[in-house]
Amino acid sequence: MKQLILGGSRSGKSSLAEQRASESGLAVSYIATATAGDSEMAARIAQHQARRPVNWSIVEEPLRLAQALQQHAAPDHCLLVDCLTLWLTNLLCANDEELFQRERTAFLETLPTLPGRIILVSNEVGMGIVPMGELSRRFSDEAGWLNQEAAKICGRVTLMVAGLPYPLKT
Repeated sequence: MKQLILGGSRSGKSSLAEQRASESGLAVSYIATATAGDSEMAARIAQHQARRPVNWSIVEEPLRLAQALQQHAAPDHCLLVDCLTLWLTNLLCANDEELFQRERTAFLETLPTLPGRIILVSNEVGMGIVPMGELSRRFSDEAGWLNQEAAKICGRVTLMVAGLPYPLKT
């Protein structure tokens, strides 16, 4: 089963994903895409690390997500990816269009072929105002397109709002 959990900042999407991974009864690998570029982000990462079960394996992969998924997916395993929009940010900030296109395509081609349970977390950023800067607008557009493609592939899609899950696709 593949599922996508969308929501805004602090909507509860990571907590729900972690709960679903724990409830799966499978061995869990947490694929973290964040990088600690500043102290605020380091604190956010530490908060996520502190609440994860100690028996989960951790894979840190900021760019080559498809490769990490291929290496760790297995029929009796649950992969939790947190999060797609941080991965997207990393790709856009690498300022390498070839890398961006290659990794995005690889992810979308790999996702449907993976065995086991896959839980993807992503931010829903397109429900507010249009960003002012070029990079911000591109990020918003690319996140929307990525979420649409992932939602097509996933059998279950949930939108988190104020800590409440709204099933969009079951």
